[in-house]
Amino acid sequence: MSKRIAVLAGDGIGPEIVSEAIKVLSYLNKDMQLGLTFDHALIGGAAYDAFGTPLPQQTLNLCKHADAVLLGAVGGPKWEPLAHAVRPERGLLGVRSELGLFSNLRPAVLYPQLVDASTLKPEVVSGLDLMIVRELTGGIYFGQPRGVSKLENGEKVGVNTKIYSESEIRRIAHSAFKIARQRRKKLCSVDKANVLECTELWRQIVTEVGKDYPDVQLSHMYVDNAAMQLVRAPKQFDVIVTTNMFGDILSDIAAMLTGSIGMLPSASLDANNKGMYEPIHGSAPDIAGQGVANPLATILSTAMMLRYTFQNEEAANRIEQAVNAALDSNVRTADIYSEGMTKVGTSEMGAAVLNALKAESAP
Repeated sequence: MSKRIAVLAGDGIGPEIVSEAIKVLSYLNKDMQLGLTFDHALIGGAAYDAFGTPLPQQTLNLCKHADAVLLGAVGGPKWEPLAHAVRPERGLLGVRSELGLFSNLRPAVLYPQLVDASTLKPEVVSGLDLMIVRELTGGIYFGQPRGVSKLENGEKVGVNTKIYSESEIRRIAHSAFKIARQRRKKLCSVDKANVLECTELWRQIVTEVGKDYPDVQLSHMYVDNAAMQLVRAPKQFDVIVTTNMFGDILSDIAAMLTGSIGMLPSASLDANNKGMYEPIHGSAPDIAGQGVANPLATILSTAMMLRYTFQNEEAANRIEQAVNAALDSNVRTADIYSEGMTKVGTSEMGAAVLNALKAESAP
């Protein structure tokens, strides 16, 4: 049976990094007869330039009928003057919302070859392997009312509403507990329950759900302390579950523990594990078109796709092992380069992973 993947390269470095990921995935597709097919569409600024909207209906339809979505990145200074409703990021948020992709998985794994690339001491980050589970379709990014208006005295006021229902909290908690059960059985729920009633409810519901998972050790932490602890002693964490906004911030902190945001993939899943897969870095417009971006996060995102949506652990492991082998060959893009390594561009880094895959499958 064919497994359809909607490919949305997007803006900035998106087309460059997605191209390398598709090369790797296409080789594995043929080598393992995975039955994958690829359909391409526009999103973000590129879609706005072509159709006047960051999420054309044909793109949304393609995503709805696909089994999984592979996204590059959206946005850039070119589109910043646009009205909020048609900025590139609205296309990304629209796909998440329309597909019900409520569970965002952001692993932070430090490859042993990159210990020196981290700005933290090796003894603090060596062996790091944690997962942040971020609620993705609720919270302050989607809450109503929102907007900028004027008071009676003419002063402008901006409003965004942080709101979570019991059912939204309950489903992301179940998702996080299930993932923790597959890992080291430790889950830390991050909130701000001491000052925000919304996250007081969050803590209450997560605690209730935890009763269904007696084998998972549950703890709670305020978000400001969690940010500090991620830098002080990150290996204390296994799985972190948190709100949309807090997860957005904490996952970027976790990214830098690994040496480069260019190394970290992500998955955004619905209730049936249909997902959108993307690197967590942005569109990096300052280096777009230069062929120097790191494609490894996007390539690793395809491994997550194979694992979570297509339930193919063997194929996912092959990609991750190929990335590890490519790093062993001492080739590095600029963001993870250190003295004594060979600095390469986007296509060369992708080729190193592809060659590792081919070498592993050779008789």
